[in-house]
Amino acid sequence: MSEVVKIFAPGSVSNVGCGFDILGFAIDGVGDEMILKKNDKNAIIIDPVKDYENLPTDPKKNVAGVAIQALLDDLNSDQGFDVEIIKNIKPGSGIGSSAASAAGAVVAVNELLGKPYTKMQLVDFAMKGEELASGDVHADNVAPATLGGFCLIRGYNPLDIVHINPPKDLWCTVIHPQIEIKTKESRELLSPEVPLKKAIRQWGNVAGLMSGLYTSDYGLIGRSLEDHIVEPQRKVLIPEFDKLKESVMNAGALGCSISGSGPSVFSLAKGRESADAIAAAMDTVFKNTNLDYKIYVSKISEGGVRVI
Repeated sequence: MSEVVKIFAPGSVSNVGCGFDILGFAIDGVGDEMILKKNDKNAIIIDPVKDYENLPTDPKKNVAGVAIQALLDDLNSDQGFDVEIIKNIKPGSGIGSSAASAAGAVVAVNELLGKPYTKMQLVDFAMKGEELASGDVHADNVAPATLGGFCLIRGYNPLDIVHINPPKDLWCTVIHPQIEIKTKESRELLSPEVPLKKAIRQWGNVAGLMSGLYTSDYGLIGRSLEDHIVEPQRKVLIPEFDKLKESVMNAGALGCSISGSGPSVFSLAKGRESADAIAAAMDTVFKNTNLDYKIYVSKISEGGVRVI
């Protein structure tokens, strides 16, 4: 078994429009890198993250540390690890920063311990870290970050994940305005009740999106990427959202919505050419603002966290 491992943990888009808290997919265009080493101190030691001094190094307060400890507790192990995180996904970005750290940590530890768990089993431990970050148990970021592709979280008790390989020519374009939206605060905006008519439309879109992904029906994917419940409540947090969405749809996007709790906004497209055109449309909208932003054009990550 290796004593040190370096991994890439991809960013992820959760909710995917219609699938609040139950759908997500991983992207190859941006992700964290992590280096984990075994130590003989029987402790999880997390190095300070460069450029992110406010991220806790206490393993009980760090998502990676909490996820690792959950795995070690299940194994009844006191093995120690040194953890270095190269943070390429800004916290509060809406593209799975905490999920990348949690998923990457448990995949790396599993690798160093001889792979006692499958990747599917590792999602359970990664969720413990994600719970620390968001205040709630959900796997719509950590599941795709760990497994790759699209993930439908059918249920939690027990955890039941449906993994879906992406259509071959499906591309994602994400714009990340450089403002921070805390997941906990974003969730507080949401009404606890949903009118029945809206719920029915949303269920239809979830079913349509799943069918479109399985059959590579890009038209059906596009028609199903509508969120009648969460997007209308959260879009007020995102500068230029309505103008941005109109612009990318005119540029050929299959659909467009908020990535996770925001402020990132994602769109899906058929083919790289369309994804690049959408990136140009996003840039046109935001270059006239005073905000810094980043745009990522990416294939869907097929494998999730990987050793590099």
